[in-house]
Amino acid sequence: MITIRKANQNDTEKIISFQLAMASETEDLELDTFIVTRGVNAVFASQEKGMYYVAEDKGEVVASLLITYEWSDWRNTDVWWFQSVYVIPAFRRKGIFRMMYSHVKDEAIKQNIAGLRLYVESNNGTARKTYEAMGMSSQHYTMYEWLR
Repeated sequence: MITIRKANQNDTEKIISFQLAMASETEDLELDTFIVTRGVNAVFASQEKGMYYVAEDKGEVVASLLITYEWSDWRNTDVWWFQSVYVIPAFRRKGIFRMMYSHVKDEAIKQNIAGLRLYVESNNGTARKTYEAMGMSSQHYTMYEWLR
């Protein structure tokens, strides 16, 4: 039975390992473990940065995601961004992200959040199909970025 909950500091090591694996799998990047560790810990130290959610199966954390915030002056409330979504390979294609999304969406509605957003690598067709099947669309905006 899969359960979804807000992550706590006991989940730190698992979340760090997920971030390292995701970068390797999706972008063929080897991230600096020290920097990722500091980044994950920063979220737990300062709730203004975001919050993690995890999915558990029989007490084992099998997925995580990060929610960050974007202020919308048009709506006078936040928009929540899904980031760092990771499901361990053995649990993929079993609806775990769908369950996590539903849980977070319910929380967002309770807190009067304006909406949910995410970005996806443009060549990740599997993820795009998943998000579209859940009623999300990419029609409204095109994202541009500058990263160091």
